[in-house]
Amino acid sequence: MKISAIVQARTSSTRLPGKVLKELPKNSGITCLEHVIRRLKQCQKLDEIIIATTTKKVDDIIIDIVQKENVKYFRGNEKNVLQRYFYTAIENGVDIIVRVTSDCPCIDPKIVDKIIESHLKLRKTYVDYTSNNIIRTYPRGLDVQVFDFDILEKVYIEAKTDYDKEHLSPYIHNHPEKFRLNNITASKELNYPDIRITLDTQKDYDFLCKIFEKLYFKDKYFGAESIVKLLRNGEKLS
Repeated sequence: MKISAIVQARTSSTRLPGKVLKELPKNSGITCLEHVIRRLKQCQKLDEIIIATTTKKVDDIIIDIVQKENVKYFRGNEKNVLQRYFYTAIENGVDIIVRVTSDCPCIDPKIVDKIIESHLKLRKTYVDYTSNNIIRTYPRGLDVQVFDFDILEKVYIEAKTDYDKEHLSPYIHNHPEKFRLNNITASKELNYPDIRITLDTQKDYDFLCKIFEKLYFKDKYFGAESIVKLLRNGEKLS
C-alpha cells in the first residue's frame, strides 16, 4: 500500500502571483514550496511526495525546485485540479492520497502523521475521508486531507461543476450522504482557528516572514505549537 502526499503547486496565483516562490525568511533563498517539501520529508507515515503542477511554461521553475529537492512531479491541467490529482495518482500507483497545498509553509509533519494514522485505523469500515478542516479548529495553514484512491476516483467521475473540479474537497464536504467523513479536532494547545499561517496575500507573506525570522533559525522544522506559543505570548508580528 503506497501512501503519497500530492501537493498542488503553480506560479500563476491571482491574489499573490508566484507565491510558492516567495522566500521564507525573506532573502533566505528558500521558497515556500521548498519549505512544504522539506517539512513533508519529516513525516513518518508517507512513502513519497509528488508535486502536481501544470503544463504551462511558467511552471518550469517549479520542476527545477522539485528536481533539486529530489521528489516526484506530475504536470497536468491548470484549472482542473481534480483531474490533476486523479492522473497524478494513477501514474504513480497511489493507494492513499494525502492532500496538502503548496501555500502552507508551516505544515506540521506531526499533524500530517496524526491524520494519516487516524485514517488508516478507520478506512474502509468506518471512514472514506479524514481531514482537520471539515470543522475548523486548527490554525488555517495546517490543513491536511487523506482519502483512498477509490474516493478520488468517485469524485472524479461524479463532480461536474468548475468549482468542484478546481477545489476537489468541497464535493466531498457537501455530500455527507455519499462519503463518511472523519474530522480531526485540534488539541487545546492548537485550538486556534482564528490564526492564519497560510500564504495567499501580501499581508500573509509579511506576517509569515516575521514568524520565520523568529523561529526558523532556532528550529528549521518548528511546529504548530511553537507558532501558537509565539503569537499567544503577546508578540506583535502583524
